[in-house]
Amino acid sequence: MNFPINRRHFLKQSAVIGASLVAGRAFAADKSPNDKLVVAVMGCNSRGGAHIKALLGMPNVEIGYICDVDSRALEKGIKTVATKTGKAPKGEKDIRRVLDDKSVDAITIATPNHWHAIATILACKAGKHVFVEKPGSHNPYESETMVAAARKYKRVVQMGNQRRSMPGVIEAINKIHSGVIGNVLTARSWYTRLRPTIGIGQPAPVPEWLDYELWQGAAPDRPYKDNLIHYNWHFLWHWGNGELGNNAIHYLDVCRWGLKVDVPRRVTWGGGRYLFKDDQETPDTGIATYDFGDKFVTWEQSCSHDRKAETLSSITFYGDNGTMMIMGTGYKLYDKKGKEVTGQATSGEGDTVRGPGGEDEHFLNFVDAIRKGTRLNSDIGECQKSTMLCHYANIAARTGRTINVDPKTGKIVGDAEAMKLWRRPEYRRGWEPKI
Repeated sequence: MNFPINRRHFLKQSAVIGASLVAGRAFAADKSPNDKLVVAVMGCNSRGGAHIKALLGMPNVEIGYICDVDSRALEKGIKTVATKTGKAPKGEKDIRRVLDDKSVDAITIATPNHWHAIATILACKAGKHVFVEKPGSHNPYESETMVAAARKYKRVVQMGNQRRSMPGVIEAINKIHSGVIGNVLTARSWYTRLRPTIGIGQPAPVPEWLDYELWQGAAPDRPYKDNLIHYNWHFLWHWGNGELGNNAIHYLDVCRWGLKVDVPRRVTWGGGRYLFKDDQETPDTGIATYDFGDKFVTWEQSCSHDRKAETLSSITFYGDNGTMMIMGTGYKLYDKKGKEVTGQATSGEGDTVRGPGGEDEHFLNFVDAIRKGTRLNSDIGECQKSTMLCHYANIAARTGRTINVDPKTGKIVGDAEAMKLWRRPEYRRGWEPKI
């Protein structure tokens, strides 16, 4: 995929801008540091709540709108802001009406995956800056289009892969780049969790608190079932990207960052859905491999067994002079004999850690990019290269064969069937991703 930021530019800039500004591009500041920044939060369940809490802690940032298709979440979000600030934000279920308000400077997006790129593109066209949750796109075509929209409309667009802003993780990556573990050719990442069954959904009336039409957005209509909302959509191809889009994006992004690689030449998937006979379509267990020609990355997921005898998750780099293991917000460094020599305290799974050293750093970087022209730690063009690793592996899983990629274009080569999964076969009329 020919994203505007190429590897040479990324490596050159990384060397110049230092530890905490490791990726992205420069943007001219739209507002002075003293100007109030008005933000709308789209999607208030789960991750959206974290967005609200982070923004409420930012000086001179006002949450002007809460936007959600779930009236219960909408009311909860409004109440949270009003309780903290004494001023209730406006409530709206249709993001298009929010984007019509010229007083809104930016939006944050914590919706299901099928909305990520669509809302980002609409916001960029409306002149708004965007913070969008991972993975940022539902398919490769949307990934390409949202990056093009950010560039065309010159908007600040940051993705929520928060490790890019965590001081402990940045320190670990800088140590790797400085040669502390020698020549590094491979990285391994994994995540384990015993997920419950999503069951067999039954047709049901749409709840009175839900605007299901808007929830579907650009995705073609599907009948409402009682096991879809608010989480199980992750594991259905029509709306989600499985565990790769749910968690692997965080880990694969750090692998790619540490190894200084962009587009793989070959991607494989081994695994499947083993534990439950339910509605889940995406794999629960498996391994993805990425061959970059001179570097190699693996991702392993086990959502059918939590493997409590092992760490919940890790990103490990193997050099000829040692090993670097990144966990949560910190890391452990081992010499070539396997003896731990140094490290930084870690906590949580990384993306769920708030406050100093946690995800609030990522929101602050986003706000500073708008106000001061600070470089984004996870500019959309850079981080979508990592999202594409998830898309490639999902396509390999769905086709059951190795995916070969042109490193110059990012497109799948020699496989017309695989390329049919590059985008949706159709979008609902009026919702097609266009810039």
